[in-house]
Amino acid sequence: MSTFDDRENAFENKYAHDAEMQFKAEARRNKLLGLWAAELLGKSGDDAANYAKEVVKADFEEAGHEDVVRKVSGDLGGKASDDEIRAKMAELMIVAKTQIMNEV
Repeated sequence: MSTFDDRENAFENKYAHDAEMQFKAEARRNKLLGLWAAELLGKSGDDAANYAKEVVKADFEEAGHEDVVRKVSGDLGGKASDDEIRAKMAELMIVAKTQIMNEV
């Protein structure tokens, strides 16, 4: 194998790793967002965990994160604006990435 092939394989492996880490971080962020929203809705325990799973599943409806914003916004019914939800998502993405990096 040539040096070029080795570099190509290394770039492909890095891309696959980065994509996997991004997917895990987004799923973790959505779970954390679901737990935050569940608290605002007065849910706890298993109800909160089940709601968080629903939020994670909502992300598979379309590309991007607006499907999650719509679900949480609709469920909260005015307890938080779309902008507040997006800001919370940005905040929780940092938390999610930190958690995942600490697990590796």
